[in-house]
Amino acid sequence: MSMTFSFPSAAAPAANIGTADARWTSLGYFNLYRIAMASVFLLAAAFYREASNLFSLNERLFVTTNSVYWVLALAFVLVHQRRWLPLNWLLTVEVTTDIVALTLLMHASGGLRGGIAIMMVVVLAGAGLVGQGRLTMLYAAMATLAVLAEQGFRMLAIGADAGDFLPVGTTSIGFFATAISARLLAQRVIANEELARQRGIDLNNQLRVNEHIIKDMGDGVLVVDPASTVRQYNPQAQALLGVPLDVGRALAEVSKPLADKLASFQLGGGEAVVALLPPERAYSLRARFVRPAESGDVLIYLEDLGRIQAQAQQLKLAALGRLTAGIAHEIRNPLAAISHAAELLREERREDMQERLTRIIGDNSRRLDRMVRDVLELGRRDRAQAEPIRLKSYLDTFLGEFCLREQVPRELFRVEVELDPVLSFDRAHLEQVLWNLLANALRYCSRSAGAIRVIARVGAAANRSELHVMDNGPGIDDAVGGHVFEPFFTTHTQGTGLGLYIAREMCDANRATLALLPNAPGAHFCITGSDHGKTEIDCASRQRAPAT
Repeated sequence: MSMTFSFPSAAAPAANIGTADARWTSLGYFNLYRIAMASVFLLAAAFYREASNLFSLNERLFVTTNSVYWVLALAFVLVHQRRWLPLNWLLTVEVTTDIVALTLLMHASGGLRGGIAIMMVVVLAGAGLVGQGRLTMLYAAMATLAVLAEQGFRMLAIGADAGDFLPVGTTSIGFFATAISARLLAQRVIANEELARQRGIDLNNQLRVNEHIIKDMGDGVLVVDPASTVRQYNPQAQALLGVPLDVGRALAEVSKPLADKLASFQLGGGEAVVALLPPERAYSLRARFVRPAESGDVLIYLEDLGRIQAQAQQLKLAALGRLTAGIAHEIRNPLAAISHAAELLREERREDMQERLTRIIGDNSRRLDRMVRDVLELGRRDRAQAEPIRLKSYLDTFLGEFCLREQVPRELFRVEVELDPVLSFDRAHLEQVLWNLLANALRYCSRSAGAIRVIARVGAAANRSELHVMDNGPGIDDAVGGHVFEPFFTTHTQGTGLGLYIAREMCDANRATLALLPNAPGAHFCITGSDHGKTEIDCASRQRAPAT
């Protein structure tokens, strides 16, 4: 992904601070050079007296000046470390000291012939790289005046040749040329350093933004090197693969099917999209392989096909809900008229065929009305007003109403409540969820005493409550179990296929889960929710039946 973010208010101060630190660092190297130069002069004066021309005119002046210069160089290091003076002020003091000391050393060595003047060129070059603005021209002018004054003094004091002013003049021109060249070079270096620093800041900001985006992506992302070793990954990739991921771990150890698909992709090249089923996972993954650069690394995107299908299903149902809400009254009014006409026909009781036909009309009218009512409930799933519900008293009241309306004996239900758990749920939503679950259980159970079991208890996790509904019917076949929560899927001729789907949507709206567990011996559903609105856990992950 490519994104550009700009932070002018934060980057500019940081750049200025970085440039100032770089100048202080350069000044530190300049101080080390000064100490090294003064030390070389002291060693030459101590060990090469006959062979050296450095102090041919005045040895005492040379040694004294160089000793003071060496001490001042050490003092400049201390001032630099403590930063007692601003940088430009400190640089000006140091360069002035350099010019004065080198001029005296040059005079003690017989003028330009001693070779000391060349050291001023080095000083001016260093000052031009460290300094700013017109200070470099000032330093060049100071050096020029110093060598001219020294040459004038020698001519007046010891009768030096006036022709020596020509090399002094050319040397002075070199001073200005060196200062100007060093300054132009320093400006270019500073500009390049500033550009590099700014780009580094922008790159760091972009990397941080990309890191957060990749971390929060709904898809998994893996970066694999040419040796099929994991280099980078995001948390979602680890969650989708269901195994721990570590940088440097072989992809074959993480997922053998994914490693095989990667090997096929590396042989073919380009971009590939494949589907795979991770071991011991109930969902399919879609893996997309991309080679983003020439380094040989491969970028793997992992998508949960189940989530994609669920999103598509949600969009389809949302459209269906809008359509149904718009025509609900138009459907219900004719249904009411048809139902009323069927009741009137049933009251006449003319013949058996007519009674059979009116019963068919009535049954299908009620089925259509129930379907419209169920679909309309989808629009109310987000209107949850959770409240703490004590399941022991709630189940007694609910089962009494259910038995009365469904006209079934109370002995059909066996209720077990452990520790009187509390479930945070919208009361109307919980009533509809339980009604759907018990209606399904009633449809397939043996109708004997205790054929339907309702168990409420505190969950294994903290702050969780569980509500189990089981029957003693034939159970749900494994081939069908994966579709029971799909909308409009039903195995009953009179069912709408929306009951369990709506029940699960109601649970989601209340931060709870509705899961189908293994048959015990009939269908076994489990509602897992918080006792005060915590986030849900998946009861199906434990894959265990409640204790009998």
